Amino acid sequence: MRILITGGAGFIGSHLAEALLLKGNEIYIIDDLSTGSLQNIQLLKDNCPQNTKMFFYENSILDHDILLDLVGTCDMVYHLAAAVGVRYILDNPLKSIQINIQGTEKVLELCARFKKKVLIASSSEVYGKHLHAPLIETDNLIYGPSSKFRWSYAASKLIDEFFAIAYNRMNDLEMVIARLFNTVGPRQTGAYGMVIPRFVQQALNNEPLTVYGDGTQTRTFTHVKDVVKALILLMNTQSAMSEIFNIGGIQEISIKELAQKIIDMSHSSSTIKCIPYEKAFEKDFEDMQRRVPSIEKIAQYTGFKPHYTLDNILEEVIAYFSEKKM
Repeated sequence: MRILITGGAGFIGSHLAEALLLKGNEIYIIDDLSTGSLQNIQLLKDNCPQNTKMFFYENSILDHDILLDLVGTCDMVYHLAAAVGVRYILDNPLKSIQINIQGTEKVLELCARFKKKVLIASSSEVYGKHLHAPLIETDNLIYGPSSKFRWSYAASKLIDEFFAIAYNRMNDLEMVIARLFNTVGPRQTGAYGMVIPRFVQQALNNEPLTVYGDGTQTRTFTHVKDVVKALILLMNTQSAMSEIFNIGGIQEISIKELAQKIIDMSHSSSTIKCIPYEKAFEKDFEDMQRRVPSIEKIAQYTGFKPHYTLDNILEEVIAYFSEKKM
């Protein structure tokens, strides 16, 4: 099968591409490398058998002609291309909105024209400022003021979902929406604000682990291989079409507890240093205090459940960055 992955040179996209290549599919990747990397593309070439077929296009999904050819060529589309990471979004506000909204609209328009099944990667960010857990797909959504530009990402991903639902209802587009909760694992970078790779690199260098706020905010984390498994299951489950699904972990932990766990597991002499949000991000930032998914729906439709525990995840990420240091 010929499969297009937008954002396929990124962290999640490259793992998805690898899994699909190993299943014998022909993979087409489009990525502008704003947060993806050529190193991930090279890893795909190195890790996959010689008879696999992969085609990489260093282009923006806003390039209509390239996207037209790719969607027309492929049998299905995984749309992962997006501005990612709190730091990147705050530093590139206009580009982030354009990629997330205009890019998704172009993908959906072409998938509808050519009748191609598409998965839209959304985000746990769409839930906003809820304090209860677990979050379920039918919860109301609660955002902060537009003056806090941090909420632009959540709003843009929500618009993506509305676009997908509208194309489904008006054009019978086969689509499924996946809301991802804190995906982590090898190949992830801490450069755009991703907390686990940032903490692990600080711990391995015996530097203070910088916790934003007071560290009582809680999260769950999901191994990228579990996420990839869930995405593939959704695209191959016909009853999942037209639906929205959470994909996330089930072990809730505070960021301060996470920092201490990483220090202990990496045998680091690091300490924990709390930094007020206004010093870490200067402006436009507001945090979510709690983000824990219900994954009952995806389990019901596909049988999915996470394989990796938080300790498994941290062991792998610590080993990955330890090897990179050698």
